[in-house]
Amino acid sequence: MKTLNKAFAVIALTTASFATFAATEVSSAPQGAQSIGEVSASTNSGDLSTLQGKLAAKAAQEGASSYRIVAAGGENHLYGTAEIYK
Repeated sequence: MKTLNKAFAVIALTTASFATFAATEVSSAPQGAQSIGEVSASTNSGDLSTLQGKLAAKAAQEGASSYRIVAAGGENHLYGTAEIYK
């Protein structure tokens, strides 16, 4: 029974993590899409993929269908800003 509960927990967490990345990164403003604001994120990992993931998650949380990273910087502590579209 414990194994079954663990399996369901793993499936639920995996599904939840994919749902947070529903926003798609774009290189320019999508035609016909409306800008609905900006999101920002930072990470201490120094890994750009982690920063992109955090920006994607925040964009999805705000209801965006896509996002465009407009600024990123740092060395060991990365930060970034993205414009979000719906």
